Amino acid sequence: MLKFSVLLSVYKNEKPEYLRLALQSITAQTLQPNEIVIVKDGGLTQALDSVIDDFATKQQNVKILPFAQNRGLGLALRDGVEACSYAYIARMDTDDIALPERFARQMTYLEKHQNIALLGCWITEFSRDTNKPDTITRLPYEHEAIIAYAKKRNPFRHMTVVFKKSAVIASGNYRDFLWFEDYDLWVRMLQQGYKAANLPEVLVNVRAGEEMFARRGGWRYLKQEVRFQRALYERGFIGLLILIQNILCRSIMRTLPVKMRKWIYTHFLRA
Repeated sequence: MLKFSVLLSVYKNEKPEYLRLALQSITAQTLQPNEIVIVKDGGLTQALDSVIDDFATKQQNVKILPFAQNRGLGLALRDGVEACSYAYIARMDTDDIALPERFARQMTYLEKHQNIALLGCWITEFSRDTNKPDTITRLPYEHEAIIAYAKKRNPFRHMTVVFKKSAVIASGNYRDFLWFEDYDLWVRMLQQGYKAANLPEVLVNVRAGEEMFARRGGWRYLKQEVRFQRALYERGFIGLLILIQNILCRSIMRTLPVKMRKWIYTHFLRA
C-alpha cells in the first residue's frame, strides 16, 4: 500500500472538543497513516494544546509544526506540505469526522490509478449530531467533468482530498488567498495538466452549522470572491461570460440573510 501523511492546521479559535473528535476519527481508520503532521498556526489556547499533546503522547507518528504568529490557512498548509515525509498527503479539517474506511478507500484507488494527482470524495453534513447528517454533497467524479464544474464552483471539499505532494509543489503549493486557498490550488493543478477524481461515495462527515453559513456571506467575503473570480479570468481558466455570471450569482448569495443562504445551499447547491 502507498505510504501517506495526514495534514491538519489548527488555530486558536477552534473548539477543543471538535478537534478531539477529528483526531479520534484518524486513529479509528482501518488504514492508518504513516505520519500525522499538525501545524499550529499561531499560539493556541491551553485547551487546544492539551488535546494535541494528549494525542501526540498516544501516537508515535505525530509531527508538530508550531508557529508563533497566525498567518492564515494557506501559508500554514504551505509549510505543512513541505514538512510531510511521504509522496501522498491526506487533508483533514479540525472539526470534521473521517469515516473509518476513508483512507483505505482513497489509498486503494490511488494505488490502482497512479496517474491521479488529486482525489476527493462525497460528504455528508451535520449541524448537531454526527450520526444524523442533514444533507449529502455529490460532486463530479471524472476528470473532464471536474474541470467543467470548477469553472462555476469548487469541485472538491478540502477536508476530503488526498494529493501527490510533488504535484502540489510543482503547481506552486498553497498560497495566501483568504477563504479560497484550496480552490486556488486545485485550479492551478488542473491548469498544469494534473489528473483529478472524486470517489462517488461518502467518506467524510462535515460540520455545517449556522456559523459556517454566516462565514460565507457579507461584503468582505463577496469582495474576496470577486477577487478570486477575476484571478480565474486573468489566468484564462474562465471566459468573460462565465466571470460575469459567477459574480452576479455570488453577489446575490453573499448578501442574503444567513437563514435564506442556508436554505438555498441545502436545497439547491448540494448536488
